[in-house]
Amino acid sequence: MKKLITTAAVAAFSLALASCGSAEAPPAAPEAPVAAEQTAASGTIVDAAVASPDFTTLVAAVQAAGLAETLSSAGPFTVFAPTNAAFGKLPAGTVENLTQPAQRETLSGILTYHVVSGRVSAADLISQIEAGGGTATLTTVQGGTLTARLSGSSVVLTDAAGGTSTVTATDLNQSNGVIHVIDTVLMPAQG
Repeated sequence: MKKLITTAAVAAFSLALASCGSAEAPPAAPEAPVAAEQTAASGTIVDAAVASPDFTTLVAAVQAAGLAETLSSAGPFTVFAPTNAAFGKLPAGTVENLTQPAQRETLSGILTYHVVSGRVSAADLISQIEAGGGTATLTTVQGGTLTARLSGSSVVLTDAAGGTSTVTATDLNQSNGVIHVIDTVLMPAQG
């Protein structure tokens, strides 16, 4: 049950992150994240997620958690957004369970674990990793931390449970922040 909740929460966060990105930015191979060189878009993170068919699960989770308004606010936010395929890696029934009204708090915690306050570009994140001797610690809006490191030319995030996710597309700029697309849902520490 704990794994299912965690998985669902991660999926929800992924949708929130996807909202930040542009539907036109192609995902890159895990070895080399794509940097979408663009200026801040006129739409919000949520607008971007809703517009992309790759983030329908994330959007549903964000709506179920009641976070759409928050992620549409001024921010800025950095969202590590899981794709539908990332959510598909969760055990069967996890997303459905997490989007139930009784799981709203758990889902919200998972989704906000994918969000960092401020606008952190791919270059900023790589600079933090280099300055940290190979790792950078990111404090999430949920209150937990993610550890970022480089694996070849890709940024890999490690969650509180020891799970990892690779950033597959970067710098999807929106009016209220930036989206970085990830290939696996991240899970916060179990309370």
